Amino acid sequence: MSTTAELGVVTTKVPARLDRLPWSRFHWRIVIGLGTVWILDGLEVTIVGAVAARMTEPGSGINLTSADIGTAAAIYVAGACVGALLFGRLTDRYGRKKLFMVTLGIYILATVATAFAHDAWYLYLARFVTGMGIGGEYAAINSAIDELIPARNRGQVDLAINGSYWVGAALGSLVAVLLLNENLLAANLGWRLAFGLGGILGLGIMLVRRHVPESPRWLFIHGHEEEAERIVDRIEAEVRQEIGRELPEPEDGAVTVRQRDVIPFREIASAALRRYPRRAVLGLALFVGQAFLYNAIVFDLGTILNGFFDIGSGTVPYFMALFAIANFLGPLLLGRLFDTVGRKPMIAGTYFGSAVVATLLAILMISGSLTAWWFFLLVSVTFFVASAGASSAYLTVSEVFPMETRALSISLFFAIGTAVGGITGPLLFGQLIHSGNADLVAIGFLVGAAAMALGGLAEVFFGVRAEQQSLENIARPLTAEEADAAWRNEPAPQDVRDRSRPEHVRRAAEERKQRIDDRTARRRERESAGARRYRPGTGPGSRMYSPGMAGTTGAASRTSAMADQSLDDEVEEIAHSLQESGPTSREQLEQSVHGRSWGPGRFRRALRESEREHRAKVLANGRYAPGDGSDRPDSAQEGPRDQR
Repeated sequence: MSTTAELGVVTTKVPARLDRLPWSRFHWRIVIGLGTVWILDGLEVTIVGAVAARMTEPGSGINLTSADIGTAAAIYVAGACVGALLFGRLTDRYGRKKLFMVTLGIYILATVATAFAHDAWYLYLARFVTGMGIGGEYAAINSAIDELIPARNRGQVDLAINGSYWVGAALGSLVAVLLLNENLLAANLGWRLAFGLGGILGLGIMLVRRHVPESPRWLFIHGHEEEAERIVDRIEAEVRQEIGRELPEPEDGAVTVRQRDVIPFREIASAALRRYPRRAVLGLALFVGQAFLYNAIVFDLGTILNGFFDIGSGTVPYFMALFAIANFLGPLLLGRLFDTVGRKPMIAGTYFGSAVVATLLAILMISGSLTAWWFFLLVSVTFFVASAGASSAYLTVSEVFPMETRALSISLFFAIGTAVGGITGPLLFGQLIHSGNADLVAIGFLVGAAAMALGGLAEVFFGVRAEQQSLENIARPLTAEEADAAWRNEPAPQDVRDRSRPEHVRRAAEERKQRIDDRTARRRERESAGARRYRPGTGPGSRMYSPGMAGTTGAASRTSAMADQSLDDEVEEIAHSLQESGPTSREQLEQSVHGRSWGPGRFRRALRESEREHRAKVLANGRYAPGDGSDRPDSAQEGPRDQR
């Protein structure tokens, strides 16, 4: 393993310049060029589950058993583990763009090659390489997305992108319905076209991805600060031309970091095992549990339905589409509770809850009292709960380890946890299904329930209450100059900058902080009061589970804090505009404050918050007017221009 190369110390405004950009076509290009790959991944995995039963039938053009399907799934997962580790390291060494082009190319070639499979060994090889491409995407894509999307929009974008995995899963299942229809396509052709479709969609994504730049954040950390500045200059010029006005100065100023060429895996493992051994056990337990249950069932659900409940191979895709919807709804409806009820009770509760339902399913399966629909209902409920818990495994690791190692930490835990649980799960279930004994399959569900229960126990004993905390308070950064200065009892650069500011600027910053603190306190009180605490929905710290969350640098609490700062600016803009213009329509108000440039849904949220704080009110004719400001802190009476 190579040693870490120290390059020097650099002070840059690149992060602040990127985070203050208004939402623009550039950001949509990032979402389409990078984020839509999870639609491909969802389509890939679900199509395999949907067409698996057809591939085991006579006349399919390939001689496979249900055990072979399980083996192919395990090999695919093994490839994803290898790809996440290999390309995760290469991504950190050589940059995001080089690797996300390479990994997408590998995926396209391998999934098209799968369409020409004629024997089990060929299928295994093609699935391993396909898995490597997807595993590499895990490491490269989420890092690039998080580093290019403004902090105020990052949480919403992460949720939408990871949720798109299940959109792709549902679409893949519905497409499989057509491709497996023997009235339209021969039995030995439809499943091959299903794999080829992924390659065609991948080519379309690659065309968009060519225009995505290298991450400026990666560049300045790795000694290429001049190139980082040039890329940000080009992005700013494009955005200025689109919005037709000058961009505001970055508020957060410069950040000082110690540059590094690469952070070796041994340093990440050392940080995890030596500095945070309990957190390492926690991360592994959470990953192993969800990886075993998820991979065992998703890849083998079609063959279980076909082999034990006489569901025809052409009908299986309908069940897979409903299964994808249940997985999508889990974190969508339960995600908010991870912030209002708390990380520990919700993570432990979802792991234990899915274990209980899986155990009930196994007992009923052994008794022989399950019909196809009752079996499918219990599987769907298991994964409705488990998908919310699985998202928390990624969220936990993203929060409890140091900032610089976050992407590779998740790749490392994903690879180890998935190697233990994600490979053994499909292998075990494939053999149990091939036996034709429903009691043995039920034992497989009991093993999955035990794996999830162990994850729940690890959360009970080792869980970290990370909700509403700064990431730097949870895990000290390894390279930040501010952190080093604090350990030497020296003033951090940020403290020096704060003291050098004029008095009125510091006072405005303090007033702004007070407004944000008061608003946050009111929101927590509102969301945690009575039954509202248990209201379903997504939360600021929640994530939509998908396997592609491996490699995400998701700084949930920092993202939330910067989103709160942006919300304060937006509320002040709305209040100031109403004070100047008087009663106005919603459309005119949005145009006056340039609300469209804030990002999807942000103007609506800021206007709603302005009404809650009585900074704006709705008149009888539907127009908006200045409010009485009764819910505003007394110390914050300046307009938005005073805080800048």
